[in-house]
Formats: sequence, C-alpha cells, structure tokens
Amino acid sequence: MNFDLVGKTAVVSGSTQGIGKASALELAKMGASIVLIARNEDKLKETIAELDTTQNQKHTYLVADFSKPESLKFALLNYVANGGKANILINNTGGPKGGAIKDAPIEEFLSAFNQHLICNHILVQSLYPLMKEDGYGRIINIISTSVKQPLPNLGVSNTIRGAVANWSKTLANELGGFGITVNNVLPGATNTSRLQSIAQVKADQFNETVDDVFAEMASESPMKRIAQPEEVAAAIAFLASPAASYINGINVPVDGGRTKSL
Repeated sequence: MNFDLVGKTAVVSGSTQGIGKASALELAKMGASIVLIARNEDKLKETIAELDTTQNQKHTYLVADFSKPESLKFALLNYVANGGKANILINNTGGPKGGAIKDAPIEEFLSAFNQHLICNHILVQSLYPLMKEDGYGRIINIISTSVKQPLPNLGVSNTIRGAVANWSKTLANELGGFGITVNNVLPGATNTSRLQSIAQVKADQFNETVDDVFAEMASESPMKRIAQPEEVAAAIAFLASPAASYINGINVPVDGGRTKSL
C-alpha cells in the first residue's frame, strides 16, 4: 500500500498537544511538510523542532486563536497569498466545556459553534482550492464518538459535534469529484489534557479521584484501557494517505469498541 506523503503539505490545527500533535508527528514521518496551527507561538516552535525533516520536508506554522475566527481567516489569507500549499487538512479543536445540556448557557453553544464548525469551514474554504488544483485532497475532522452515541454530561459537545459530522458528510458529497475526500475520525477516551479535564470535573462532581474516573472510562471499552494519542493519529495518517483514495464521507471510531452501534 502507498503511504508516501513526500511532496504533500498537511495543515494541522490544534497541533501542539494531544491528538493534533501526534498526527503532525506521524504525517511528517510519512514525508509530508507540516503547517501547524495553534494560538501559542512558543509551543508551536517547540513542536516544529520535533517534526521529522529527513525527507526534505519544510515545516512552518500559523498563529491563530479559534475563539476569534477572524484571526484564523487573516492568517490563512496571508498563507495562501504567499504561495502556501495544502493537500491534507486535519481539523482538530479542543472540546467544549462539559456539563448537562439543560444548564448550558447560550454563549457556550455559540462559542463552540464558532471554534468548531465555523473555523473548520474557514479552513476548508481557504484551502480546498489548493487541493483541487493539485488533484489530491484529504480533509479529516477529529470529532467524537458522540456523533454516534451522545455522551453523558457533554451536552454542548454532543450538539456541536453532530453539526460538524453533518457538515462533513455534505462536504464529502460536494468535493469528491475533485479528488478530495472528507472523513471523520471519532476518538473515544484518549489520554490527552482534554480527557484529564473531563475526568477532573467528574471526580469533583461525584467525590472520586481522577484515577477512579480513568479506571471507569477504561472499563467501558472492550480493550479495558484508554487510547494513546498516537493510536488515533495512526488512523488519521491512513486516511490522509494515497491508500485511502476511495474512502469518503465516513465516520471512523477509534475507541477500542466502546461505541455500541455499528
């Protein structure tokens, strides 16, 4: 199978930690030049230094705050205007605050909608013409298994993730004819700072320890453990490769079998 990404450029958002960073590292190993996007420039510089350069890759980064979509739009306009390239787009953003949906303020829905769907859309509108021109495009959205099975105490996240999944499927129908595939990767419980935050909230709510919460999460998977970011990144890297050329418009759970639906 062809996993060679030499000569390709991958734009990865939320790429200084967790699944985003693991994805950037994996795609670089496959030969891709990486464009990191995050809001912390110091962390971007640290991540750039960790990326593989043995295949003449040229890595760079864009500073953008997804809570301010206009800052992302401005950064992308400059990137494209200066001859930037894009063959692969990994849409990845930290999840919304946890909590019951009945208690969620309107502002939390609006903020999450901007950070996830609107910023994803800005990225796609800015970069898909570059993919079309090159005849090679992969758009991969990191969402959540909640698009198949809503998760307790994540009301805003469940709502917004579902919107992103439907946006993605619609996009797959529109872009497939240009050689651009659009797919979603749905992580289950994965050892990231996001999961640590969720576990802490639940531990405080039910007077448990974080370790207790992690053990409960692990028990929900047939694998009886929590995933590492690199395991999710492996699925992302496959979908980004030439080998996945006819996989389009699907959701791929990477959850150890936790999701009860097919």
